[in-house]
Amino acid sequence: MSNIILKKDERFISELNDALKNHQSLTNWESFSLLYDYKKNTAVKSFKELQSLAFLPHVSFLPHQVEAAERVINEMNGRAILADEVGLGKTIEAGLILKEYLFRNLVKKVLILVPSSLVNQWIKELHEKFYIKTASYRKNYRWQDHPIIVTSLDLAKRPPHREEILNIEYDLVIVDEAHRLKNKDTLNYKFVRALKKKYCLLLTATPIQNNMLELFNLVSIIKPGFLGNYASFKQRYMKADRKKKEQLHQLIQHVMVRNRRKDTNLDDVKRNITTIWLEFSKEEKAVYDKLATVIRHMPAFSKLTYLKELCSSREACYLSLQKNFPDNETEIKEIMDAIAALPHHTKAKKLVELLESLGDEKVIVFTQYRATQYYLQWYLMQHDISAISFSGGMKRGKKDWIQQLFKDHYRVLIATEAGGEGINLQFCSHMVNYDLPWNPMHIEQRIGRIHRYGQKNDVTIYNLAIKNTLEEHVISLLYQKIDIFEKVIGELDDILERLNIRDFEREMRSIIEKSNSEGEARIKLGNLFSIVEDLYRNEGVNG
Repeated sequence: MSNIILKKDERFISELNDALKNHQSLTNWESFSLLYDYKKNTAVKSFKELQSLAFLPHVSFLPHQVEAAERVINEMNGRAILADEVGLGKTIEAGLILKEYLFRNLVKKVLILVPSSLVNQWIKELHEKFYIKTASYRKNYRWQDHPIIVTSLDLAKRPPHREEILNIEYDLVIVDEAHRLKNKDTLNYKFVRALKKKYCLLLTATPIQNNMLELFNLVSIIKPGFLGNYASFKQRYMKADRKKKEQLHQLIQHVMVRNRRKDTNLDDVKRNITTIWLEFSKEEKAVYDKLATVIRHMPAFSKLTYLKELCSSREACYLSLQKNFPDNETEIKEIMDAIAALPHHTKAKKLVELLESLGDEKVIVFTQYRATQYYLQWYLMQHDISAISFSGGMKRGKKDWIQQLFKDHYRVLIATEAGGEGINLQFCSHMVNYDLPWNPMHIEQRIGRIHRYGQKNDVTIYNLAIKNTLEEHVISLLYQKIDIFEKVIGELDDILERLNIRDFEREMRSIIEKSNSEGEARIKLGNLFSIVEDLYRNEGVNG
C-alpha cells in the first residue's frame, strides 16, 4: 500500500513542476483579476471601517451618514439614538448599520417598528439601497417565520402579537419616529422597553419636545441605568446649573448621534422664505371681531383655537363651534350663521393666485385642519388646479398610492400634520404653510418633507398670514424675530431647554391667558422672544 502512495506522490510532483513552468495551465488572467478585485474590496484597513460599503457602490453615502454608522457600531455597541435633524438621512444611517451587522454575521433576527404609513417606504428603501429583503406582517404569518420584519408599532404592541413578539430574542430592534416613546407610562414605551434585544436603534429628529425627562426615557430603553434612576436624574438635572447640564450633554454624546444641517455639506440646497401678509375682507373682519367678543370669557385654549380656525377657513371654525355647542346658544348660533354666510376665504383666493403664478411646479400645501383640507381640495378643483389630499387616517397602501399619484399626475398635495409625517417629497421644491402652527417642531417637520437628503433644487416656503389678528403678533415674533425657518429646530430646542421652557406653545398660551388685554399679551410675548433672540446672538448653542 505504501509503495502505491509513493508512486502517486512522485507523479504529482512531476506534474506540478511542469505546471509551474507554464502557469497559464493553473489559472487565467480573468480569474486572477476577479479574485484580486474581490480581495481588494473585502480588505479593510481596520475592523472599525464599514466592510459593507464596498458592496453598495450604487449609493452615494454622505460623510456624516458613514461616520454615524461607524460611531454606533464601534463606540456605542449598537445601542444608540439617531437624532439627526429632519432630512439628513436617519433611515439611511439605520439601514447602513443593519447592513454592516448582517455582513459581519452579527445579527440574524431583526424587528423594525415604524408608523404604519412608513412600512412600505422602509421595505422599499432597504431593498433598493441595501439589497436587504424584508417582510411586512401578514395575518397568516408567525413572527418567527421571517428573519427581518418591518411592521407598525401599533400592530406589534397589541394582543395576540405582543405576547409572541416578547418571547422572541432579537439581535436588532429599530424604532422609527421614536419620540412616540417619550412617555414611560404609555403602552408604546413599555412594549419597546420589554423587547429582548442585543442591539437597538431609536430614530427621532426631536429627542426632546417638552422636557429632559423625555430624553431620560429614550436613553433608558437603549441603555437602562446609563443616566441613573428616574429620581436621581430628576433631582440632578431638571433644575441644574449650566455646569451640570454640560456634564449631561457630554454623557449623551455616548448614546446619541445628532447631526445638524449646518454641520453637513447639505447647505447647497437653500431655503427661500416668503411670508405673504393678507387682510381680511370687511365681512371677514367683522365676523372675526364678533367671534372674539362672543368667546372672550372662554378659557384661553378654546378662545385661541376658534380664532386660529377662522384664520384658516370658515369651514374649520364653523364645524368646531357646531361640535362644541350642539345646543345652539343664541350668541353662538348667530356667529355660526355669520360664518356660514361668508364668501370664499381670503387665503384660499390668494393660494389660487400663488399656484397660478408657479406654472406647472408641484406644490405641497400644509394645513392644521381637516375641514380646511377638504375645502381647499374642492376650491382648487373649481379653478382647474389638480389637487389631492393626504391625511393621517389613511391606510398604508392608500398613502403610498396617493404619494405616487401626486408625483405622476397631480400638481398639489394638501396635507395635514399627521398626514405629512414620514413622507419624502424630494421631487417637490415648493411648500405653502396655509396656516402656521405655534409649535416650531411641527414647522421643521413640514419643511423636512422637501428640504431633505436627495433634494436637488432650492426649496421655497410660502407662509400665508392674516394681518390685524392675534395670528399676526405671534407669527411676527415666532417666525421673524427669532427667524425659526433659518435657525432650524435643533438650535431652538436647546435654547428652550436652557430657559426651562417645557412646551413653547403652552408657554405662549399661558402668557395670553394671563394678560388683561391684547396689547399686554403682545408686550409679554415680545419680551419672551427677545430673551430667545439674545441667547442666539450672544451665547450660541453648544452642538
